[in-house]
Parts: sequence; structure tokens; C-alpha cells
Amino acid sequence: MKRLVLMAAAATSVLGSAGAVRAEDGYDLWLRYRPVEAAQAQGYRALATELVAEGGSPTLAVARAELARGLSGLLGAEPPATPTVSRDGAIVLGTPASSKAVAGLKLPLERLGPDGYVIRSVTLGGRRATVIAANSDVGVLYGTFDLLRRIQTRRPLADLDVAEAPKVTLRVLNHWDNLDRSVERGYSGQSIWDWWKLPDAIDARYVDYARANASLGINGTVLNNVNAKADSLTAPYIAKAAAVADVLRPYGIKVYLSARFSAPIDIGGLKTSDPLDPAVRAWWKAKADEIYRAIPDFGGFLVKANSEGQPGPQDYGRTHADGANMLGEAVAPHGGVVMWRAFVYSHEQPEDRIKQAYNEFVPLDGKFRDNVIVQVKNGPLDFQPREPFHPLFGATPKTPLMMEFQITKEYLGFATHLVYQGPLYEETLQADTWRKGRGATVAKVVDGSVYGHKLTGMAGVANVGSDRNWSGSHFDQANWYAFGRLAWDPHGSSRAIAEEWARLTFSNDPAFVRPVVDMMVASRETMVNYMTPLGLHHIMGRSHHYGPGPWVAGGERADWTSVYYHRASPEGIGFDRMATGSNAVAQYAPQAGRALAADEKNLLWFHRVDWDHKVASGRTLWDELVVRYSQGVQEVAAMRRTWAAMAAHVDPQRHADVAAYLAIQEKEAQWWRDACIAYFQQFSKRPMPAGYAPPPHPVSYYEALNFPYAPGI
Repeated sequence: MKRLVLMAAAATSVLGSAGAVRAEDGYDLWLRYRPVEAAQAQGYRALATELVAEGGSPTLAVARAELARGLSGLLGAEPPATPTVSRDGAIVLGTPASSKAVAGLKLPLERLGPDGYVIRSVTLGGRRATVIAANSDVGVLYGTFDLLRRIQTRRPLADLDVAEAPKVTLRVLNHWDNLDRSVERGYSGQSIWDWWKLPDAIDARYVDYARANASLGINGTVLNNVNAKADSLTAPYIAKAAAVADVLRPYGIKVYLSARFSAPIDIGGLKTSDPLDPAVRAWWKAKADEIYRAIPDFGGFLVKANSEGQPGPQDYGRTHADGANMLGEAVAPHGGVVMWRAFVYSHEQPEDRIKQAYNEFVPLDGKFRDNVIVQVKNGPLDFQPREPFHPLFGATPKTPLMMEFQITKEYLGFATHLVYQGPLYEETLQADTWRKGRGATVAKVVDGSVYGHKLTGMAGVANVGSDRNWSGSHFDQANWYAFGRLAWDPHGSSRAIAEEWARLTFSNDPAFVRPVVDMMVASRETMVNYMTPLGLHHIMGRSHHYGPGPWVAGGERADWTSVYYHRASPEGIGFDRMATGSNAVAQYAPQAGRALAADEKNLLWFHRVDWDHKVASGRTLWDELVVRYSQGVQEVAAMRRTWAAMAAHVDPQRHADVAAYLAIQEKEAQWWRDACIAYFQQFSKRPMPAGYAPPPHPVSYYEALNFPYAPGI
């Protein structure tokens, strides 16, 4: 049992410099723990005079250390070692099993599960105290971060009565990191996993990565790319993964691996990877046993199969269920799970690529083992600036589905565009599937409440790398943060999360918070306007997805081209997915399909319309496209002005970093606007609307631009 006493003298010396703006580089993320203003610090200090933590587990030790670190930075504190609660204002950490004080309080922990926690103002031995209690030490750690977050955002600590539990079981980051430290679709430097130096050299960044994730309740990480190499399953790399797992374990984070389906051939010496072959099943069982000997709490496998050329069970005439169940059988004795991705499209090009996942997985409903969860992208295409929710959500009542969001911005301007994705996530999660009547939202499918599933999950494709600021840009940290908070509670508000992040990361001053949060919340729609307005989709540059490329045509597959999706011609534009076309709309419940198809945001996703079609504004479609593209550029210019006015609230380094990227964003938004208008005007043959300048170059100029070294490939 240890205690932390807040020293008034130390607090005064630290807080005396609170008014000065310090240079920062973004490494601290939202865990900055900068001093509280003197006027408020005394009140917090009175409620945090000592720290009592009973129990000796590594997780409780890091909870105690985090609280000491946070209070020291926020209030000024030095830790002594007196073993009992001796004064008002103690903070008590523990579980009923580890702490007599917690056990004696009879707190309502039963309904909170293993990860939930209680923070409550109580009286112990006649003295005031704040207790952070949970059924597990990990729950105590989550509660510790919650209490620190309340101080960071200047919320009151008196009369606390907080009970929190996650609504989703698996809250996992997917790293698309390769063994050579390159990162597919990564825009923040090299992979943080230094496989060459592991397992002997442990980078201190791994600990800070664990702290950041635990502060959000993220409890799993897939270390390697879904386009996996079988080498990741060999003994040397298992040992490397085990070293990472040892670092992450005290923070409640399990390690997972992406498994290459052909591994029995690639590294096992077998001639087949047929999931129904007894030798293949035995190989995977032995491999799982080997991994669990090295990593006893190994989470399980993530699998991309029969998609984009990856091997899978269909190579042998088997189903996705056959493949997933074989791996599920291998990890089941150890309590592991299999996350089987539904991002599939075959070599044989279908009539409409977005229909394939639904067509393949709905017939398999109920055929997966109970430790298999199907991981589904938020939309049926591929992480576009806007697309309707995936029709699989709600369509498999017997099979749990795991949400997959992209935190990295593959199609959203990479690291240099300020695009807060919280509204994108919320738009998807709050969409009504209508699968069990009104109100069966995607969030309720994901949290299991629609069909009563116990195995639930949310995955985020990470953009964490070796850049000092972790995410390539300071505002991209907000997308990591928003993912974690919505994985904990998929019913949360993206605006509230943005406000919390802005306060933690920059300033609590309302003069900063209000305009910056408004800018963040609007930024996703701004990006849609200058990239893909009115339901346009997948018109980015070929392969690298950098910049506009509505002219992309030809190549290996039609459905890797832009012209496949927008279908512009002199007669009109858009992809007919109604009954007159591919009828993809029929994959939704009728009420959901009608609502999506009627929403102008999805106009060109579901409909092919002529250039003179009148939209809600009263303008023709052509004029509206020009207006939306131009509006997007104007909105980025307004973002630049907003940020410029924040200089007094942000340290010079981070303010300058963001300002430089916003300048890039405005330039590239203008490029998007001009290139797309120049291209589509070839087909519309309509003049520019009054007051709108034509593109400065012919479309041939934009088509000739070439970017062979764009990042993230």
C-alpha cells in the first residue's frame, strides 16, 4: 500500500509558470498533464491529498504510477509511502479482492463486467475520499484515466458518482504494418514496431503507446498487416510479438496477429491449405499452441482471405465459414477469437463490387463458431469520404459483426488534411438498419443489443507511426481518440468527443474550444465537398489514392477505376443501384434503402441522373457540383482563418505545424475543385454558373500530373 501526498510548495513552483505557453511537439497526445490554473488547483488539491492503492499486480502498479504522474503534472505532487488513509482527500484504488476498503463499500460493481469501474466520493474512517473501484485491475486503470481526464478538462470532483462500462467487448487497433517497418496506408513515418531489434530492444514508445490506448479503453492491437506475411507466424517473430505483449499486458492490451491463410504451405511444408484437410487443421492447432506458449493471453487471429489476391478457403472450394472455423477451433482451447474480414471481392468481377460481401456472408449466417466474429467495413466499398452504411449490418442475426473504421486517412487527404472523422463514425453508427423495426441502429448491431450477441467488437485501422507526434499531424490524433471513445460507447457524440479532445490536447479556454470544435466537426463535410460531393465516390488517383483522378480508366480491373463508379457521359452521371440498375439498394431493409436512396448526400451513389436534374437547392446538378466543389475550398480557407486566430492559445510549434498543413490543404482542395470540374465539364458541356471561375488549366494538365512516390503505398 502506497500513498501520494500533494506538496503545496511543489505545486506552487509548478503552477507559477502555468501562464507561459511551452513549446510542444505533440508526443504527449491527450495525456499532457499540464498545470491547472492556480484558481482551480487548490480545490482539486483538497480532494487529492494522498493516494492509496492496495494490491501488487503490474496493472495496479501502472494505474498508481499514472495517477502519480498525472497529479504531479496537473497539481504538483510528490509521492511518499505512508500506508494508511490519514487525511481528507485520499484517492483509493482497488478491487474488492485487493482492497478491504473497497470491499467494505459494497459498490455496485456486478453489472459493470471486467472492464467497468466506479468513481465515487465516499467517507472512509470519517474522512472524505474518492474511490476508484472495479472488478479487475484493468477496470481500475480505466477509472484512473477517467479521473485524470476530469481534472484535465476542469470538471468538478466533489460528489462524484460515476459508473462506466464499455458497450463493446473487443476494442482493437489494426496495424497495417509490415515486417520491414513500412506501413500500408500509413502517413506517420515508419512502423513503431522495430522488428529488427525485437525482442531484445524495447522502445520506450511502446509503453507510451500502451498508455494512450489504455486511456481510451482500447484493449487489443493487431501488430501486422492484413496483407500478411507468413513469416509473422514463425518462431523468431512469435518471440518478437511476445516481447511487445509483455509491455502491453499491464495496460490491459492483448496482442493479435494477422494470419496468412496459406501459411501451412508457406512455412509449414504442406502442399495444401484446404481448411477441411486434417493435416492443415492439425498444423494450425499446433501453431496456435506454440503462440500461446509464448503469449499466454494472445488474443487470436485477424484474417483477410480471398480478397485482392490474398489466399483463402475459396481457393479450395470452401466457404469463409470453413476457413474461419478451422482457425477458431485452433484458438478456442486458449480462449482466443478469430476476426474474419468481410472485405472481399473476387477475381471474377461482379456486376457491382459493393454487393459481393453481402452476397457471400448472408448465406453463411449461423455457420460460424461462437469464437468467430465477422469484421465489416463501415461502408460497402472502401473507406470513402462518404458512403452509406454496409448492408451487412443487421443482416446476419446469428453471426456477430465487428465494425471496421479507418483511422488513417487513405482516401481523406492523408496526414496533411485536417479531417476530423468523428462525424463520419457517428453518421455510420447512428444509421438505422431497420432490421428489427425502427431504431435498430448500426451501433446497436455492433454492441450486440439487436440480436443479443455477447461477442462484440470495433476495429480501427491505425495511423500510429514513428513520427514524433504519432499520427503525422496533430489533428489526426483526434481520430485515434474518437475511435477509442466510440469503441467504448458507440452511441457517443462526436462533437462532445471533439470538445474533450481539444481541451485535453490544447486548451480549456472557451475562446479556443468553441471555434476549434466547430471547425473540427465541419471538417469532414468540407472534405466531402471538395472531393466527392453528392455521392460521388472512388475518384482518387490510381493506387496511391492521392489527389483527384476522375479520369482513371483501364488496367487490371474495371472496379479499380474511377470511371467504373461515376459513369459520366453526355447523358448524365452516377451509378444506378436502384431496381433499374444493379439493385444494390435491395440489400438493405426496405425502409433503410428508401431513406438512403432519397438522401441527396447519396444521390450519385444510388442514382444515375442527367446534368440538368434539379436538386434541393433549385440548381441543376451541374451547377450544384460546381458550387459544392467551390464551397469546399472556401471552407478550408475559413479553417485557416480560424486557426490563425488561435495563436494566443497554442504553443508556437504546434500552431505553426497545423497552419502549414492547412495551407497545403487549401492548395490541394483547390486542385481537387479545378481538376474535377475540368474533367466533368467535358461531359456536361454546360457553362460555369455565374460568379464561379473556370479551372485555370485544361483537363489534360491535371491528368498529366504524376506522383510515383506518394506515401502509404
